[in-house]
Amino acid sequence: MPEDAVGAALEQMPYGLYIVGSRSDDEVNGMMADWVMQVAFEPRLVAVSLENDSHTLENVRGTRAFSVNILDEGAMELARKFAQPYYAAKIEGRPVAEAAKVYHKLEGIGHSLGETGSPILDEAMAWFECELEQEVAIGGHTLVIGRVVNGAVNRAGKPLTSEITGWTYAG
Repeated sequence: MPEDAVGAALEQMPYGLYIVGSRSDDEVNGMMADWVMQVAFEPRLVAVSLENDSHTLENVRGTRAFSVNILDEGAMELARKFAQPYYAAKIEGRPVAEAAKVYHKLEGIGHSLGETGSPILDEAMAWFECELEQEVAIGGHTLVIGRVVNGAVNRAGKPLTSEITGWTYAG
């Protein structure tokens, strides 16, 4: 039996991989998230779990808005561009020069701004925008619950998932 059997079991849960878009006064941002789900029909509410020290959470609190971009199964290279945290120093053990980096992940990535000002990726299979309704503190994360105010399907396809990529953020 694995040393952490519960962690190993949690890593078997399939998740979608989404790009959550946010903005500050002078910059747009995108981060990869897999803990995203619709939580109500009326009104349409979506929950996203964000690390308490994430740049995205800071942006969402500042603007009270965010977008969720759904990638298709062929967008793995695009998804990789969002795998780094905004502040490289967030990952412990990086050399000083590497830790000093700030990743502006939307540079060179085609996008537009939706009605909330949140970024919508040109390559997204589908997307929606939310206005912040509620925050719930949950351990090292904050669950942000947003009311869906806009969205569209750009094309049919199979969503990119952790099962396809082999990447996990669980356990």
